[in-house]
Amino acid sequence: MRLRLAALAAALLCAGVLSACDADVAPPGDPDVRVDTPALRELKREIGMEPCRPGDAEPVDGGLPEVSLPCLGGGEDVDLSTLRGPLVVNLWQAFCGPCKKEMPALQAFHERYGDRVGVLGVDYQDVNPEAALGLARRTGATYPSVADPAGELQGQDSIGVIRGMPTFVLVDAEGRVASVLPGGVDSVADIKEMVAEHLGVQL
Repeated sequence: MRLRLAALAAALLCAGVLSACDADVAPPGDPDVRVDTPALRELKREIGMEPCRPGDAEPVDGGLPEVSLPCLGGGEDVDLSTLRGPLVVNLWQAFCGPCKKEMPALQAFHERYGDRVGVLGVDYQDVNPEAALGLARRTGATYPSVADPAGELQGQDSIGVIRGMPTFVLVDAEGRVASVLPGGVDSVADIKEMVAEHLGVQL
């Protein structure tokens, strides 16, 4: 109960007081949140959100952690360590103001360059998957997202302490984490610059 109250309080702060999830360290999540229900599957279908695609590679030193996360709104689980880049991983939450602002830019980047640089969302430490999918619908975000309601990514060796939402994790072609950066981008040009600087991919 204490865990649920802490997570709810953090969500209310993000929604009504702070208008952003920018605390030094994200609040604890809830491991019992159900992110795959018939209602969520229907909402995901209405949005047209793409299915999650598990990788088939072996874990590498300095790569994404060996953490398997469920697909938001139903679908296959994804072991992050099996993914290869170039890949832009974006951690976000339903009640995060900067997340809402940057998601259209991420969607536009995905539409233009997704065949060369993948985009994967992570609904991170979020106790309200319905609200998360609602945000995706309002912002037009159809790139796939996994869910990490329990905050399993927090403190993993290759990622470290996650401070605030949104956060970018950039993964290179060998599967190594090249950079972990604060989010808040405004445009496709911002993402292209980030990808060029940290992944060496010119678009």
